[in-house]
Amino acid sequence: YCRNEGSLTSTLRTLLFFTALMITLPVGLYFSSKAYIFEGTLGMSDRDSYFYAAIVAVVTVHVVLALFVYVAWNEGSRQWREGKQD
Repeated sequence: YCRNEGSLTSTLRTLLFFTALMITLPVGLYFSSKAYIFEGTLGMSDRDSYFYAAIVAVVTVHVVLALFVYVAWNEGSRQWREGKQD
């Protein structure tokens, strides 16, 4: 029972971490890349910077999702190996 409780806590902690990343990282990169990279450094128009900043946010969402799948896969296989050796 205790091992199962630790497994649940670890899984919940991982889920909450990636949920926070999914919310903050794309939104933060959208606004910062729009203002500092596309409009500030590259001198793009307001309309073009919206488009490219949205691409940055979408790519960021996909990277976070891929990282979540990778971590969840490794955590699941690790827990399976530990349970198999008992």
